[in-house]
Amino acid sequence: MAKKIQKPEKCITENEARELHDNWCKKRGKRLQKKLGFEDAREFHWSVAELEEYLAYVKQESEEQGIKDPGIRVYLGAYPKSKCKMGKGMSTLFFSATGSRPGASGKDGSIQENNYDIPAFNLGSAGDPPNNY
Repeated sequence: MAKKIQKPEKCITENEARELHDNWCKKRGKRLQKKLGFEDAREFHWSVAELEEYLAYVKQESEEQGIKDPGIRVYLGAYPKSKCKMGKGMSTLFFSATGSRPGASGKDGSIQENNYDIPAFNLGSAGDPPNNY
């Protein structure tokens, strides 16, 4: 029998997640909607299989580059209107591989810089209108 995976320490409760999302909607979402003239995307979806595939690829490529502890940085982005399926320039999220190159050092002994040798990951889906948490 496989060992049961424990809940990661950085998980938050449903109420904490709702509070974060509600705060974003109240403090940023309304201003953005007024400025943009439309309700922008604010939630994005990838399947577990898609995320696992990208994470496995990042691990493999990082290992080949001698990076021992790769990471992922998440960026907000916005499509140009000409490349947006909705024709509005909707927001998106994308993932960037990070890692400490051999010999790099920082305050904690590592620099988690973007690894531009590994392609970023995008093209999830978003609700229209956006789904609330």
